[in-house]
Amino acid sequence: MSLERREIVSLEIPADPATVWAHLRDPALVRRWHAWEHAGLEDEIRALVTSAVETRDLEGDRAVRTLTWPNHDAVTVASSAHEPHTTRLTVTRPSHDRYSDDYDGVLDERDERWLADAHQLRFALRVHPGQERRTLSADGLDAGDRHDRLLDRAGLHGVRGVPVGGHLQARRPDGTLLGGTVLYKTEHQLGLQLHGITESLLVIRERPAGSHPPHGTVDAVLSVYGIDDETFEQVMQRWSGWWQAAGAPPAVVGGR
Repeated sequence: MSLERREIVSLEIPADPATVWAHLRDPALVRRWHAWEHAGLEDEIRALVTSAVETRDLEGDRAVRTLTWPNHDAVTVASSAHEPHTTRLTVTRPSHDRYSDDYDGVLDERDERWLADAHQLRFALRVHPGQERRTLSADGLDAGDRHDRLLDRAGLHGVRGVPVGGHLQARRPDGTLLGGTVLYKTEHQLGLQLHGITESLLVIRERPAGSHPPHGTVDAVLSVYGIDDETFEQVMQRWSGWWQAAGAPPAVVGGR
């Protein structure tokens, strides 16, 4: 009996299918979009690449390639003869009544990871093709109550009200300005293309209070490309100062 499936994310990537597929199968290229720097990242990428089963099909004029993992998560890469330099990438997962260890009734952690990963892959290929990525992260930050929200303290007040494609100008706690474009928004996360030394991607993930009481939590991941060690050190210092000034403990703000 076939599994009932949910579509988690589906988006167009401005790259040919062979390039997108390589970024799903080559561990060195997976690093440019999957997750963020942490101690077990290499093992995580190795497992992601080696445990997937490949299938190929043809749907009309579309060549379709699919990766399916033991937990039945699936990523489909579809091309069209009429749009050879555009690829449709779709992530589907089983319904929540099956294989739902990551779902607590309010938030599905694996859904959120796939959403972030798909948009990080699109950003890497659209804005920084061929460049290596480095990441900075702030994990599990207390979101604060409605009168003292972390994102407000961080200068991101009103970011949820900016439409996709709209421009955001925010002021960090140290008084410096932050400019960016909203790339996507979902119920629990959003992506901002930040304009600065280099175009970078900031992903904000919000876990609601019903999933992580009493206030919920916030994760932030910044992906930067094509900068040298000295510049990255400057970005890292700015990043740490930004979240710590907003009230985040130093231990949960870091990167490589």
